[in-house]
Amino acid sequence: MTATMTLILALLTMAAQALFAAGLIYFLIYRRTENDLRLNFIKKQGIKLAFLVALLAVSGSLFYSEIAGYAPCDLCWFQRIFMYPQVIILGLAIIKKERRIIDYSLALAVIGWLIALYHNYAGWGGASLTVCTAAVSGACLRRYVFAFGYITIPLMSLTAFSLLILILAAARSLFKKFNS
Repeated sequence: MTATMTLILALLTMAAQALFAAGLIYFLIYRRTENDLRLNFIKKQGIKLAFLVALLAVSGSLFYSEIAGYAPCDLCWFQRIFMYPQVIILGLAIIKKERRIIDYSLALAVIGWLIALYHNYAGWGGASLTVCTAAVSGACLRRYVFAFGYITIPLMSLTAFSLLILILAAARSLFKKFNS
């Protein structure tokens, strides 16, 4: 079961990376107009898409710790602190049709992204400045997952935060641009 879920989560990570790359290129290269169907979709559904990303990230995290039995390190816990509330915050935003929540969710995502970036840096051999108390035993740098030759749990987290930031920033930007 763990191998199947890892495959599914790794494939979802690759899809998220492709969406992130395509979205980043699109927003950097193409001129945005009010009639663009893709942009209107992000503007209207951005919070729901961000909620889906957060829900999948939390579900994957809980699977690995509660079902697969992988012990999360301190850096993983810090990332969880900034991802788990996203499900509640964005879920409430959907229910209440509240767009102003984007700024708060974006702030949490950026902090989580920075932690995930550091976790990946340390995991790929960067200088260890880790706050991880389990660093002595190597728990912060232990690879429970290594799919397709590069996907690890910290990379899954970094990808989820990256996509979350892109979606939220785009939705925020589009909402302000076309509603001011």
